[in-house]
Amino acid sequence: MVKLITKDNVHKFAHAAYLIYRFQEFFTHIVEVNNPKLYPCVYAMWHAHQCCVHGIEDKENLNILISRSKDGDIVAYICEKWGFKVIRGSTGKKGASTALMQMISELKENRCCAIMVDGPSGPPKIVKEGAIKAAKLGGAPIVPVCWYSEDPTWLKFNSWDNFRMPFLSCKLLNLYGEPIYVNPENTPEQDEDCRLKLQNALLELEKQAPSVYKDLKKKKAWKQKKSK
Repeated sequence: MVKLITKDNVHKFAHAAYLIYRFQEFFTHIVEVNNPKLYPCVYAMWHAHQCCVHGIEDKENLNILISRSKDGDIVAYICEKWGFKVIRGSTGKKGASTALMQMISELKENRCCAIMVDGPSGPPKIVKEGAIKAAKLGGAPIVPVCWYSEDPTWLKFNSWDNFRMPFLSCKLLNLYGEPIYVNPENTPEQDEDCRLKLQNALLELEKQAPSVYKDLKKKKAWKQKKSK
């Protein structure tokens, strides 16, 4: 099978993707609920919900962990053009260690990080240990977040993660959970407890999202946001 994205044309694909996302920005309406806005913190989300970072207002102080792949090159380009900072990681030990150290450094400088906790290749909805390590060594809480919409324009892709993104006019909810603190003195067993706590928190947020969304709809939250 011919690969469409190559080392020579990835920049063109990245720029085209950025223009599409930039156009979509005018039609994407996100309301945040329960964002504690802690500095620093580690925002943790499923890979499928990665575009929810667009709802976080303080882009200049948010570092997003993105894989070192051709797809990652495209995502990194879009994020940087949007004003986010980017940390590139990989599944190899050396690349993962370098990315972790960068995240820890940013957290210690009072800046936030975002990580797709089941990425970059799954399995879906199984939290990996990266967020736990970063929070533990960086001295920052983890803030779980998911996004949700009932609009038919919130598209679901046939990918390993069931990637979600809006297409044209779409009202979205960014729903945040209670911060999870990882004690620097934790044993490996206690770190595992934190990992499971984060995993359960993300699953619980997905269960809560539909009722929260309906309540916001009754209160006309998106209309109120537009009028501000």
